[in-house]
Amino acid sequence: MLHTDTICATSTAQGMGALGIIRVSGNDSISIVNQIFKGKDLTKVESHSVQYGFVISPASNAQPPTSNPELIIDEVMVSVFKAPKTFTAEDLVEITCHGSPYIQQEILEVLISKGARLAEPGEFSQRAFMNGRIDLSQAEAIADLISAQNKASHKVALNQMRGGISSELKDLREELINFTALIELELDFSEEDVEFANRSELQTLVSSIKTKVAGLLKTFEYGNAIKNGVPVAIIGKPNAGKSTLLNYLLNEERAIVSDIAGTTRDTIEETINLDGITFRFIDTAGIRETTDEIEAIGVEKAKEKVEQAKIVIHLYEDDQSILEGLMDLLKDKIVFNLKSKIDKVGDIDPNSQSPAGFTEFGISVKGNLNLDRLKTELVDKIKSGVEEDAVVITNLRHKEALQQALEALNNVESGMRMGLTGDLLAFHLRETLKHIGSITGQIDVDKDILGTIFGKFCIGK
Repeated sequence: MLHTDTICATSTAQGMGALGIIRVSGNDSISIVNQIFKGKDLTKVESHSVQYGFVISPASNAQPPTSNPELIIDEVMVSVFKAPKTFTAEDLVEITCHGSPYIQQEILEVLISKGARLAEPGEFSQRAFMNGRIDLSQAEAIADLISAQNKASHKVALNQMRGGISSELKDLREELINFTALIELELDFSEEDVEFANRSELQTLVSSIKTKVAGLLKTFEYGNAIKNGVPVAIIGKPNAGKSTLLNYLLNEERAIVSDIAGTTRDTIEETINLDGITFRFIDTAGIRETTDEIEAIGVEKAKEKVEQAKIVIHLYEDDQSILEGLMDLLKDKIVFNLKSKIDKVGDIDPNSQSPAGFTEFGISVKGNLNLDRLKTELVDKIKSGVEEDAVVITNLRHKEALQQALEALNNVESGMRMGLTGDLLAFHLRETLKHIGSITGQIDVDKDILGTIFGKFCIGK
């Protein structure tokens, strides 16, 4: 991408709509749009102003558009934003036209004929990053905000776009830079055998930063869940009430409910939103030994869904034996071991022992018993350990960078215990700074990484 070019693209969604917005950015954006606009002279209007007029075909030359209506492409509103107070920190123009795909394409073609070029995916946001308008984590948050499908993911993306993670890392990075500089200064006075960086204070700082980094890493599980949805497998023996529970959660007759064992032979998946978090519920075939070939395939699929799930809801009436065969699959999962149909078969024995770590209580869909509790606890389990308004990590790239930073900090700590020389301690500190800085783009980021990040954006953003 040549960042000296003037670029243009449609910023609204593809297809027909009431209005469309075409964005133009670059040093020549105002003069280029001015050549195809009949209205006020855009080169003389104030920044952040909106002008009414017409977009005309290049063939119109200086003719008044009303003298030949065929030369008018559309009646438009043009917004002019002058650098540096724009999204890209460049001169930027937005043309609001009617939402016809034909009209938008015609406007793009005349812009290109005057010297603009079509933008690459994410190029407007990349220019904002390259020009220092936003950092890399904020740029990634823009994509997350566009794709947000629930209240929780919207809130997290908005917080990151406003610099949530950037501000969280800023102070850590500045303190590390100061200590790294002091240690490297010692190297210039190695013959005098002096210490400018107090090792005790460095130990305290490293311990504090490790705690903060570990805290951020802990939020990734929640962040990933709200960004991509939480897969929940509903399992149990045939007729344990799995389909009935799914229908209740969805508030519709999505799954067939029957007294005949083995009715559900394939998985049924639907999503619902609980307290701003998207849960993807998967009703599975009843798990049992069967000679029916089709049902056996369904049982194997049920086990596959257990392996893929974040949360597993096991329903039973009296027999919990199938849990024993699934224990290996249930490691590191949130498990609800729920006695079903307690309005008929009675609630759980208060003296019964649930497998360690499993949440256990009784429910009844028909009796409307403990169903609100189930919803509440599903949300609470996902939010566990994450404070309200905490900075939440949702990006795998950020997680990996923080893990590498934590490893480098561990090396600093072990190095101090071993009495490593200042140059080796400085190396590990610089590694920490590199990984933290890669999140916000404060250090050089590989061009392939930038291409991957911005290539996922829609054109026009």
